[in-house]
Amino acid sequence: MIRKISASLMALALAGCVNLAPDHERPALASAPAYDPEFRPDGTVVASTLSYREWFSDPRLVSLIDTAVANNRDLVAATARIEQARAQYRIQDSRRLPTAVADAAATRSRIPLGSIAPGTPGSVTINRYDVGVGVSSFELDFWGRIANLSEAARAQYLAAEANQRAFYLSLIADVATTYFALLESEAQIDLAQATLESRQEGLRIARLRLDAGVTSALPFRQSETLLTTAEQQLAAQRLSQAQQRNQLSVLVGGTTPENLPVALPMSGQENGMELDPGTPSDLLLVRPDIVAAEEQLRAARANIGAARAAFFPTISLTGNAGFSSNDLDNLFSSDGLSWSFGPSISLPIFDWGAREADLDLAKAREVEQVAVYEKTVQEAFREVSDALAGRRWLAEQVAALTQGVAAQERITRLARLRYREGVADYLEVLDAERNLFTAQQQLLTTQRAFLQNGTSLFVALGGGLAVETPS
Repeated sequence: MIRKISASLMALALAGCVNLAPDHERPALASAPAYDPEFRPDGTVVASTLSYREWFSDPRLVSLIDTAVANNRDLVAATARIEQARAQYRIQDSRRLPTAVADAAATRSRIPLGSIAPGTPGSVTINRYDVGVGVSSFELDFWGRIANLSEAARAQYLAAEANQRAFYLSLIADVATTYFALLESEAQIDLAQATLESRQEGLRIARLRLDAGVTSALPFRQSETLLTTAEQQLAAQRLSQAQQRNQLSVLVGGTTPENLPVALPMSGQENGMELDPGTPSDLLLVRPDIVAAEEQLRAARANIGAARAAFFPTISLTGNAGFSSNDLDNLFSSDGLSWSFGPSISLPIFDWGAREADLDLAKAREVEQVAVYEKTVQEAFREVSDALAGRRWLAEQVAALTQGVAAQERITRLARLRYREGVADYLEVLDAERNLFTAQQQLLTTQRAFLQNGTSLFVALGGGLAVETPS
């Protein structure tokens, strides 16, 4: 009999129900159908098929990213949010099936006979034993309310997973960006230190020339100016280096690990790969932030279905089957079998507009999520387009600045030679050395920007999530 009742409940529960949620359709592509061909490279490597270990060639950077992935507190929190969303989904999804509860009880009661027949002396002792299985208030989901709430929870769980992957990529980009900035600071310090030593020697020569009466005090004071400029730049770069190291420590989740592999110089960071950007529509599948936005939209549409179902009656079932007896030995006899089964219905009549407001709220949230999704797609398109443009123009800037530094070095050598031969005054040397120092600094800054741009393009195209290819 218990099996018959359970089968009846399951058949009713699994009967076809109406889904009142809007059909989920991905919004139209909210960007241009293709990237600007002027900036599109001829690469063949698909970023989404690469891990960060395959993209970055510097073993020290790879080791730092490994540490960040293992220890970063924000990533740990994002991963915990996945577990929370998964648990919420399991809780909500479990309500689609009836919950059976087994219970057993034994009671011993003493009843005065006088309470039954006034004036009768004595009492009677009664033993009672009960055992049974019951289903309490299981809602028959005719209108899809429970199913849509479960679908919304599932979409929220998938969105949490996608958000964690998006943060994972962001963490990779942040570590690489900070690392390249640290490399630049170190190169700038080396440049400032070499410039400082050169200008200290220049000041020493200017002092000798002043003491010998060959020149006036003006060239000596100008040499002092050059020296103090180099000292100021060196101090500024050391401050920048300290800040970048502190930022890197936060990103890797604590103190920067010891015994890291030897770092490559800035000139050795390029891996030689040229990425194929594909089309903007490819981003819909490989960008976790877009996937998360679509899942949030799916959840909003499922909640509309749940809000619409609230306008219809709620039908619930309660059932119980078991055995009762005053004699434990005869508890499971056919005479002790008891069961009950009954439906209940709740029909909404008047609620002062609360259900209409819930439905309006759900619809407004859908409109919001459509806009969020479209904005996310547009931002992804912009990030890739900016990185593609930067890939071209930053490369041209690096090439031009490299030539400019070489030309400025020749100018500086000529200015020093002209000064030694008495053809020019020291002001010409001063301007030449200032321009050379500035050009060298700009070159290092642009080289760092070019490296960061490569990372930005790699991450913008969904790179970094793939598992490393076995060697």
